[in-house]
Amino acid sequence: MKSAVGSVKNNSLSLIFSEFKEITKAKLAVSVVFSSIAGYFLGAYQLNVASIALLAFGGYCMVGASNAYNQVIERDLDALMKRTKNRPIPSGRMSVKTAIGIAITLTVLGVVALYILSPKTAMFGAISIFLYTSVYTPLKTKTPLSVFVGAFPGAIPFMLGWVAATDDFGIEPGTLFMIQFFWQFPHFWALGWMLHEDYKKGGFKMLPTGKRDAGTAFQIILYTIWMIVISVVPAFGITGRLHLSIPAAILVLLAGLVMLFFALKLYENRDNASARRLMLASVTYISLIQIIYVVDKFIS
Repeated sequence: MKSAVGSVKNNSLSLIFSEFKEITKAKLAVSVVFSSIAGYFLGAYQLNVASIALLAFGGYCMVGASNAYNQVIERDLDALMKRTKNRPIPSGRMSVKTAIGIAITLTVLGVVALYILSPKTAMFGAISIFLYTSVYTPLKTKTPLSVFVGAFPGAIPFMLGWVAATDDFGIEPGTLFMIQFFWQFPHFWALGWMLHEDYKKGGFKMLPTGKRDAGTAFQIILYTIWMIVISVVPAFGITGRLHLSIPAAILVLLAGLVMLFFALKLYENRDNASARRLMLASVTYISLIQIIYVVDKFIS
């Protein structure tokens, strides 16, 4: 009997944990934490384990809170789309009240954790939640410019790590912000291209022209080029303490050219398969260049 009770408890805990991961979009949150820690490594004069732990915890809380608020706000629209109808709220597995409670709790915990690191870090974290939930989310059904607005909170994590390490905002974290800012356009437009029909069911306007056409594909190419340019700028010695050695800059450039290749293939083919390859290339790109930046700092 005790074994059966223990099994039921374990299953219940497993289900709760599973729902928590879904409402906070755990995979996305972890990738954001990775960006923040990379930024911290770049800015820190010496590494502090407690600070890294606070940044990781606070960062996850802030992203998780944003995603939970987003799913509360979009619950009716999520129910209309194939990719989102099985999320915790539209599927009925989690109540709106519970989701809001999770979001508020994570917001408080996140702000406190980041404030312990520095008030500026907490401020940028709070700004990211506000922009994501109060500006970006409502705009998604109004205008394709929502992607531009959403790129601001989306670009904060890489920069946030530097600010957490230095308690300073200058050209270095500004450059990290711009790298991730421009990266988001080809990434999310590739995703928007793949899911265009599903997004239309929810009334979301995610592509710049509203269509999977040459205009959208061309803009993806332009933003990819800007992303590449910004990513190699630190090699020219004009971004303060943030710099790249020539070998590292070449690796970053090559990674960017690979992504540009897939952007050009999307322009040529204009199909979902090409969009998917570009989306996957973009995910690889942002993680890879962050690793290159960090490794280059410690070996050069």
